[in-house]
Amino acid sequence: MAKYSVALFIFRRDLRLVDNSALNQALKQARIVIPCFIFDPAQIESHPYQSAPGLQFMLQSLEDLQRQFAHIGARLNLCYGSPEKVIGQLCALEKLEAVFVNRDYTPFSIDRDKRMQQRCRELNVDFHSFNDALLTEPEQIGKSGGGPYQVFTPFYNTARHAPVPLPQALTATNFHPGLGEARQYDPKPLRDRRLNAAIQPGGRDAALNILDRLARFSDYPQQRDIPALAGTSRLSAHLKFGDCSVREVLHAVQTQLGPEHALIRQLYWRDFFTHIGFHFPRVFGHAFRQKYDAIVWPNKHEDFQAWCEGRTGFPIVDAGMRELKQTGYMHNRVRMITASFLVKDLHIDWRWGERHFARHLVDYDPCVNNGNWQWAASTGCDAQPYFRIFNPWRQQQKFDPQCRYIYRWLPELEKIPVEIIQRWDKKHGDGAYPKPIIDHKIASAYSKELFKNC
Repeated sequence: MAKYSVALFIFRRDLRLVDNSALNQALKQARIVIPCFIFDPAQIESHPYQSAPGLQFMLQSLEDLQRQFAHIGARLNLCYGSPEKVIGQLCALEKLEAVFVNRDYTPFSIDRDKRMQQRCRELNVDFHSFNDALLTEPEQIGKSGGGPYQVFTPFYNTARHAPVPLPQALTATNFHPGLGEARQYDPKPLRDRRLNAAIQPGGRDAALNILDRLARFSDYPQQRDIPALAGTSRLSAHLKFGDCSVREVLHAVQTQLGPEHALIRQLYWRDFFTHIGFHFPRVFGHAFRQKYDAIVWPNKHEDFQAWCEGRTGFPIVDAGMRELKQTGYMHNRVRMITASFLVKDLHIDWRWGERHFARHLVDYDPCVNNGNWQWAASTGCDAQPYFRIFNPWRQQQKFDPQCRYIYRWLPELEKIPVEIIQRWDKKHGDGAYPKPIIDHKIASAYSKELFKNC
């Protein structure tokens, strides 16, 4: 017998029916489940880190989820307002007895869920939160002497042995028939203003298309650092919005590529940075290594603008920034190069770059983005030492030796020979593409002094 007559399930970063932990629990514990997605104005209208490509991807994922509901004869309800306000409205309308959600980990999300829980208490409604987004929970993995891991390798060596359940199918469909047209929010204005055909498409069908063909990434360890190749899975945005579950990805990789494949390690990096963000919320706005908060960054606005627009005169950096601006995506190796260049060569506060990536990445994940930026800036846990500085010329020569990636994103260089581009610091011309705005050798020496003297 069901524990609740009517329950509300709120989709968030879990836009799928299959292997959805809290949704499965809601369907088990309630006679009728009202499924909804809430467009929170705090996120879609006024959030300083809002990603326009991410919003477009999310809307496409929601459209796909609506089709999933239609396929089983049900309806996803779209609501607008703060979550606590929507809960109050639906409680008055449908006599809710419980609310189900999947857990999230950022300070923003934790604060939001506390407000939701408080509103549920006021309404005498039970509130349930379930683990779903990660392979391991922050409280689950810790050092033998207590406390969270702050270095990835020992974290990984422990976390990889924690049991991960197999993906679970949708076994029940006891959904509410729908709240009626008058109560539905129409996101058409959001779709109209965000459409960019170059953005990676969202939705479960697109995610499954990748999962079904993971075997083609057997050479991933050899190809993942070559930006001219399609050598990465492009699953990050699908994981961010939950088109597929992380358990589905893990199971697919293990089945098609083997239990030791390098892609699995990347899934645990995602866990690791999320755990760091949960245990040390100060990292959102401050250096993990607190002494580096004392660095006084020169922060030249004209240099930052040149970096944002891809006109620094460093071809591999500019190609990455143009790719980001046009597509909402940047190859992971190039993300490291561009981040290192901003901090270690242009001497600009890593938080400026973190915010720029947040606003432009289709796969923006607050914890992962913060972790990667603090790694590149040498301010984070398990970060590269401050005296190890990427040489953008060597990175370019090593990972794009024939300039295929550079030619793709810098059309003004298409008639310039490879040997000239690879020596642009010595052989630059006076054409449409600029000369380097700084000298890497001088800039990197100054960077070491910034860190050494803080």
